[in-house]
Formats: sequence, structure tokens, C-alpha cells
Amino acid sequence: MFNFPNVTLLITHYNRSSSLERLLASFEKLDCKFGDIVVSDDCSKPENLARVNQLRETYNFRLVTTPVNKGLGNNINKGQDAVNTEYTLYVQEDFVPQEIFPANLQKAVSFITERKDLDMVRFYAYFKYPYLKPYRDGFSEMIFKLSNPGYKKFYYYSDHPHLRRSNFFEKFGRYREGIRLEATEYQMMISFLKQKGKALFYEDYTALFEQKNSQEEPSTVRRNMWRENENKVMVFLRYLYRNVKFNYNYLR
Repeated sequence: MFNFPNVTLLITHYNRSSSLERLLASFEKLDCKFGDIVVSDDCSKPENLARVNQLRETYNFRLVTTPVNKGLGNNINKGQDAVNTEYTLYVQEDFVPQEIFPANLQKAVSFITERKDLDMVRFYAYFKYPYLKPYRDGFSEMIFKLSNPGYKKFYYYSDHPHLRRSNFFEKFGRYREGIRLEATEYQMMISFLKQKGKALFYEDYTALFEQKNSQEEPSTVRRNMWRENENKVMVFLRYLYRNVKFNYNYLR
């Protein structure tokens, strides 16, 4: 058994109760126990919420709800407010932990306990962070320098699965509410950098979690054409735009 009494598993959920069940069942199969589990629901449809309430009987989690949909920022905020342990493992409901994850979470907890300057340990990404300094056991320290080339250096913070201190808001502020999902994540990314946040990054960045979406429960994120278009001209314009925007928002 892997027991983490000082860690709360915080899961944000919206209309994907089967995915939530799969995530909870995966942790149970891995014999991974937490001090607490909080599921923060963003006003799912009645049939989904009814299923979530049924799952409470099996997986013994605390459910935090809202009468109206208020977006990702509010969903994370109210979920984090409910956490009482020293550390928070944040995972969205469409991720599945892999067999090697519990042992690596154990390492991550020891790292963040030993190093008081660490704010976060990241477990998943869409790409490898470009500036890393090897730390140990497959983890590297993320290095942000404004002088480093490219805009991908700004992607230091991410909403993907990570371990963080539960007093996260005291240093970085709360998530912005009432704005688009991408803007919520972006604002926290800029805040994390401005407040000199420090994080570790698992170098084999798709080995600890798998992101799964199905036809029955597809991703609720809708990307716009500007973000997804791979036309060479669009890629170049996007590169210029992000370089200017990210530097401006960081420096202002």
C-alpha cells in the first residue's frame, strides 16, 4: 500500500461521471490511499451528479457542488478551499494514473517536504519543458530565465496533474473566475512566474498519467482555430504573437 496521509486528492469534475469513476478505481487498484479526497463539481447535469453521489458510497470522497456553472477557475477555487491537508494532488477527471505513479508520488512528497522553496511537482505535460536541470530519480528542476529564447519557457505552470502545497493561494492568488478556461490557466501561469514559483518536472512526462477521452465522454475543452491551425504561416504568426504577449504580461 502507498499511503499519503498529508495529501488530499483534488479532482475537478464536469459531466463525466464515468471518467471520474475510472480515475477513482485506478487509484484504488494501485492501492494508493490519501488523507482525503475532494471532488469539485461544476454544476453537472442531474444524471451525472446523481451518479457522482452514488460513487461517494464506494469511494468515500467529499463532494463540493455549485448551483450554477461558474467555470474552471471557480471549480478549482472551491475545491482547494475544501482541502485540509498540507499537500494537494490535483487531477482532472479525464486522467488515469499509471502503475509507476504511486512510487513517484512518494518521491515527489519527499522532495517538496525536504525543499521548502518548492511550490509544485508536475507529473504530466503535452511537451517537455525546454529548460531543465536534472534533480534526481527522473525529476528535473524547471529553470525560467527571461533571456532564454522562445515562448515555451513561459509554460512553467500547468493545470495538468501535479502536487502542490495546499496554501498555494497565499503565494500565487486565486484562479481568475468568469473567464475562458485557457485564460484562467494563462493568468495563473503568469502569476506563478511573477511570484518566482519553483517546480520540479517529471522528464518522462507522459509515463505517470494517461489522458483518456471517449465518444461517450469527450473532452469538454473546445480549442479555437487559432490555437490548433498548423498552417506554416499561422504557426509563425502564433509564435510572434505569443512571444510579444507573454513577455508583455510578465513584465508589466
